[in-house]
Amino acid sequence: MPKRKAAIAVGGVAALGAAALLLPNANASQSNGDAATPRTFKTNDVSNVASMLATQLGDAYAGSYYDAQQKQLVVNVVGNDSNAVDQIEKAGAVAHQVRNSTAALQTAAKTLKADASVPGTAWSVDPKTNEIRVTADSTVTGDKWDTVESTVKGLGSGVATLTKSAGTLKTFVDGGDAIFGGNARCSLGFNVTAGDGTPAFLTAGHCGVAAAKWSDSQNGAPIATVDQATFPGAGDFSLVKYDDPATQTNSAVNVGNGQSVQINAAVDATVGQQVFRMGSTTGLHDGNVTGLNATVNYPEGTVTGLIQTDVCAEPGDSGGSLFTQDGGAVGLTSGGSGDCTAGGETFFQPVTTALAAVGATLGAGDAGAGAGAGDAGAGAGDAGAGDAGAGAGDAGAGAGDAGAGGAVDPSASAEAPGAGDAVDPSASASDAAGAGTGQNGTHHKSHRKHH
Repeated sequence: MPKRKAAIAVGGVAALGAAALLLPNANASQSNGDAATPRTFKTNDVSNVASMLATQLGDAYAGSYYDAQQKQLVVNVVGNDSNAVDQIEKAGAVAHQVRNSTAALQTAAKTLKADASVPGTAWSVDPKTNEIRVTADSTVTGDKWDTVESTVKGLGSGVATLTKSAGTLKTFVDGGDAIFGGNARCSLGFNVTAGDGTPAFLTAGHCGVAAAKWSDSQNGAPIATVDQATFPGAGDFSLVKYDDPATQTNSAVNVGNGQSVQINAAVDATVGQQVFRMGSTTGLHDGNVTGLNATVNYPEGTVTGLIQTDVCAEPGDSGGSLFTQDGGAVGLTSGGSGDCTAGGETFFQPVTTALAAVGATLGAGDAGAGAGAGDAGAGAGDAGAGDAGAGAGDAGAGAGDAGAGGAVDPSASAEAPGAGDAVDPSASASDAAGAGTGQNGTHHKSHRKHH
């Protein structure tokens, strides 16, 4: 089934600046007067509430997910724990009794890592089913398939499911309007301020190990230098510092046609949450988070701790921004299988984890690094060491100015906006004018001069 392209529309949210910074329950539709009545939440609230409940419930907590239709947070609880149910309901969430504990699923994930780390496989916890979802791509055949299948069966009934993917798991490299490093082309994800106060940006780790110097035009002079890079291993992220200390790093994602989404905080992903991906090859697309703490066995090595989604992506989209309608920075495009014609699945590096690892904050030294721990889930394992190999690179952002656009809410209708209009990036699943392949795919822009 073809994956949907998020339509860009005139109107929607007029601004997503400091006023959009969200606290737990700040946008809940009800007060605390009726603790037993489920509340409706905006998506950026969900990770904060889920994190709070994970801490409060301890071993009784078995993951959570966002019911987008009801706009409710569903929290899994192991066994018949009435105290846990009471705490969940007081927080405005819905309690769901399940069989598998977080510890049990983590143990199962360790078994998969030990016995079924076959290139072309991936797994993550699906809190909707309370199971580990294992995927094997088209390269996993013969003895390799038998190994994965027998390992999944050995975990026991109701612990994991195995599905076959028609595509091939890979990092999304090449193509598009890009930042350039040697023979690699990659998308800029989010502008940040490094721990020493210098301007920088985040992109995919497989880009950072492919080249040390990056420019904003092909064969152009370098404008930034890789400071830290992780890939493969415990993530797929790089911190790249601008060479000019006067570079001003605004927090906005350019979605084309002079429009941008103002980013106000880094947030943890929640299963069921609607998210938006901007890529220089395929434009603006949306979908949902389907799994957390995913392990992906790329040809170059194993990467752990990723977000799994049903958002499509193609070569040239790596390193690019994953964000919410409310202006939350969620992830950096890592890789996946399929494309935006036939559909597929894409994995993302969590921004919160990347920021913590490199000691950076979003934008020009703002406090947007924050968000809670989110759903710890399971399936994170240790990653294999290794080299990125093969000149992984891809398309994307970073070149030029973000345009004259106002703040963006990336949703609603298929009408293309004019320069400076606010844009709603959410709801529509139809193709949008101006958001397609080959358009300007720049993401978070930085101004290389003082304002």
